[in-house]
Amino acid sequence: MDKITEISDVVENFLKRESSAGILLIFATVAALIVANSPLNVYYDQLVSLPVVIAAGSFSIDKPLLLWINDGLMAVFFFHVGLELKREVCEGELSNPKDIILPAAGAIGGMLVPALIYVAINWGSPTAISGWAIPAATDIAFALGIMALLGSRAPASLKVFLVTLAIIDDIGAIVIIALFYTENITVTALFIAAVCFGILWIMNRRNVVDLPGYIIVGVVLWVALLKSGVHATLAGVLLAAFIPMRSKQDSRSSPVTRLEHELNSVVSFAIIPIFAFANAGINFGNISPEGIFHPVTWGIFLGLVVGKQVGVFAFCWLIVKLKLASLPSDLNLKHIYGCSLLCGVGFTMSLFIGGLAFQHSGINQIFDERVGILAGSALSAVLGYLVLYWVGRPVHRTVDEIPNK
Repeated sequence: MDKITEISDVVENFLKRESSAGILLIFATVAALIVANSPLNVYYDQLVSLPVVIAAGSFSIDKPLLLWINDGLMAVFFFHVGLELKREVCEGELSNPKDIILPAAGAIGGMLVPALIYVAINWGSPTAISGWAIPAATDIAFALGIMALLGSRAPASLKVFLVTLAIIDDIGAIVIIALFYTENITVTALFIAAVCFGILWIMNRRNVVDLPGYIIVGVVLWVALLKSGVHATLAGVLLAAFIPMRSKQDSRSSPVTRLEHELNSVVSFAIIPIFAFANAGINFGNISPEGIFHPVTWGIFLGLVVGKQVGVFAFCWLIVKLKLASLPSDLNLKHIYGCSLLCGVGFTMSLFIGGLAFQHSGINQIFDERVGILAGSALSAVLGYLVLYWVGRPVHRTVDEIPNK
């Protein structure tokens, strides 16, 4: 019994660590790579392609397990992201416009420059060019996990900067998915989605705090979007937008914060690792030199490793030099550069967008976009960690050394 208690304490302490989500994500990725390159790879392929059907009369949803994970579980992930966005906009780091100028500039540069690098390398190939958004993404869980490993060498304000930048990056990714990765529209299903949208609006206006009611409408919305051609994961973001921030009956009660807190562990320790395990299983024996040196692979790799650091750092540097924003007192530009390297960890969102970009094209029979994503994310994580470790502990500048706002 003492042994069981000891193991339970170890697990509990691990889960409480700030870096635990990032470590578990790395473990799931490595496990997928090991299984995919072992005699178990046959079972791995069978698992992710296992047909899963839900049917009621003539209505049915028939998808392989991989797409249930990518369309279903990731809708919950986006719901959690949406809750975080709403909390930050209403009461958090995004509520004060002055505080978001610097990370917003970094986020814009971090999406624009990687996309331009990818487009420049793949210009002339209409099919390959559809992957332009892959290196524009940042994996907040992975990046924060790496930063947490630095302990006191990473100033608290640097974490706030990274979180704010990643949240704005997520907003950009959501907009990109909605605008550029939507398939042929089915009007009837879209009409049902619009009805759900109206019901959620009415519930929000009447300050309904019955969360199960929102979830039921959200499930119907998810199915409608799944059938409409608009990517189903957007249902999670839309649903989160209508969850009341505060209850009119009790201003101390926040349905958004409560739901976000309840989903933290599920998303960090279940959904994201499952997604990573299902999507990161690359069989290196099937990769040819042509696939490794394919423009898509290099466009993603260079977009993450070079584009992210150049885009984030250059835009932040310009904003500071123009005195449109100032650095927190415990940060200098070396910290921003190290953080810009960490932003090259695209992983979860890059894998997700990669699946949307090439799932019906057939072009990824020639290459595997996951090679560029994994290699670029891994190198960015290592370089970001080393630079921030080298920069060391927080700096404390005098008032005279702090740029004017």
